[in-house]
Amino acid sequence: MRQTMTNRSAFKFVLLSCCAAFLCEAGTSVAHAQVSAPAQVQVGDIAKTLKPEEAEKGAGTPTDGEEPPVTSLSEEEEAMKPKAGNLFHVKPGHTPTYWEGLEGHVSIEAGISGNPWTRSGRNFAQYYSDRANTVTLNQIIGSLSHPVTSVGSGYGIGFVLEAMYGSDARFDPTIGMGSGSLHGLYQWAPTQAHLDVHLPWIFKRGIDVQIGQMYGIMGAEGTPALARPFYTYNYASDYIVPFQTVGILATMHLTRHMDWILGVDAGNSTTFGASGNNNKPKGYFGLAWNKLMDGKLDVHAIGHFGPQGNNGRTIVSPTGWVSAGIGKQANSLMQYNADVMATYHINDKMTVSVDGTYLHDDSLRDDAYGVTTYFSYDIHPWLTFNARGEVFRDNTGGVITEYSSFNSLTQALSNQPFPYYNALPTTYGELTVGVAYRPEFINKRLALGGFTIRPEIRLDKSLNGTHPFNQAGTVQNPTVNNGTNNMLWFSCDATWSF
Repeated sequence: MRQTMTNRSAFKFVLLSCCAAFLCEAGTSVAHAQVSAPAQVQVGDIAKTLKPEEAEKGAGTPTDGEEPPVTSLSEEEEAMKPKAGNLFHVKPGHTPTYWEGLEGHVSIEAGISGNPWTRSGRNFAQYYSDRANTVTLNQIIGSLSHPVTSVGSGYGIGFVLEAMYGSDARFDPTIGMGSGSLHGLYQWAPTQAHLDVHLPWIFKRGIDVQIGQMYGIMGAEGTPALARPFYTYNYASDYIVPFQTVGILATMHLTRHMDWILGVDAGNSTTFGASGNNNKPKGYFGLAWNKLMDGKLDVHAIGHFGPQGNNGRTIVSPTGWVSAGIGKQANSLMQYNADVMATYHINDKMTVSVDGTYLHDDSLRDDAYGVTTYFSYDIHPWLTFNARGEVFRDNTGGVITEYSSFNSLTQALSNQPFPYYNALPTTYGELTVGVAYRPEFINKRLALGGFTIRPEIRLDKSLNGTHPFNQAGTVQNPTVNNGTNNMLWFSCDATWSF
């Protein structure tokens, strides 16, 4: 989830796009981290992944991006049969063993965001694409996994281990899991480490359980590069939904088309004990409806609840920056996150999604909420057009925060003083258009995976007259209102993934 610790009614469509860039970077919903609660989720078919396995749990509900629900128990059993993974080449006719189903994936992403009007060197209200006019290696993500495979009597077991290196890891830490081990632009972070179990209990189609570190399951845009339609994120994905959680998540398959989701975790981007924020439980409650209306409609409604503030004492640095700790009152001050998303497949080429998100934080005394609409059109098998429009409101200015140093977010989550700047209460409008281009002349010659280039053009605007863009704050005055009321910028990333 992505949300901040200190301090997000109408939009118009514009068009035009193009830009050039190069190199590769990595992608794997998260997740993006916020101090109160960061995030990552993918939008149905809007995120055109070359390898769906890489984006597993990158965003959305536990069923988003996976195979359609099975129509019978025999098909379910068939789906859990051992299959040869990509680390092994099983002889024809040989039934693979469980360990021959191991899979390994790598994704590399690099990109640039051009903003010639910035005076701060930053793109305000951004996590992963915060650095203006700088080519960055965003992600190198590597994973070792095993799909849930039958071990007899209706039970199935699988797992995912995954880690990220790159500039994006600055905003995807899990406190207590390697956080703070690197301090520059390029850092590393474990992103997934969970055991997956299918239990043939209670319901006809059973229960799927995940235990360990997982991407957040809310929102519309995931942490892996190809688990989202654009290089840049919308406000809700950066600042409302959780990025990473450590705990247990159960998906109960009530019917062929309906799932019930329950989870208990340590909170957004934290673990337990000394690495927790207040050691009070948090958790998910939600419902998901899959393949409705002849397979055209997917819907989910999910909430995440619990105290998210840090119960440590407030610490002031020699330079005047303050930590996020608020004392013992953090144990009882609740944070509520809610996400409702509907994805409709108009036909085989066009998809529309609408995602509504809401956050209330007792410790910040703030409400933030927004609605984002996505449109995707497959012009050719190798070319997809994407558009996104968003309106987002931050009622007090306490949620939308620019973490201005390499380690600001990790410091905020760890109750250390951190540099930042924010805005006055603002209603933000955002419009992004771009394409995902998968050049055939390159991909036909690649021995592994595929190459994707995504140029985009984006306009952000304050709809209520504030001026938060293209200007930095100071420790004496961290709230910016002497910048511009809009930000026009151009971005492009390139991803190689297998």
